Amino acid sequence: MKINSWYSAASTCLGLGYLTSMPGTIASSVAFLIHVLYPVQVWLIVGASLLGILASDKYVKKERKTDPKEVVIDEVVGSWIAFWGLSPGLAFGALFLFRVFDILKPFPISAAERLPGGLGVMADDVVAGLFTNLLIRGIFWFFLPALSG
Repeated sequence: MKINSWYSAASTCLGLGYLTSMPGTIASSVAFLIHVLYPVQVWLIVGASLLGILASDKYVKKERKTDPKEVVIDEVVGSWIAFWGLSPGLAFGALFLFRVFDILKPFPISAAERLPGGLGVMADDVVAGLFTNLLIRGIFWFFLPALSG
């Protein structure tokens, strides 16, 4: 574990990305717990996104890697976007769906990942979070009339 700068601390979420062989899943799970305890507001998602772009850009340039697995601020932000405005019950399903999108990277998630530097590190998870949130809302909206009567 090498947290020796502000950008390594921010991009690895204070070293969370170094703790396991599944850092993205652990970071998403921590983001879920935060959401359950205190639903994250839009301003925090935007702020963490901007910090993530800057920090991960410096990190990938310093480490000379494209998208290192220890950089997990993107999973945290993407998860928060996936959970935004959802109840904890729906957010639990969104956690699973977000991880599926993040791992499989269907289009346009895969295209967002190809953006340069920190923007590319963050963009695929932001798009995966948006897809997840919209899909959960769409399913809920579509089936809600059937459930109500």
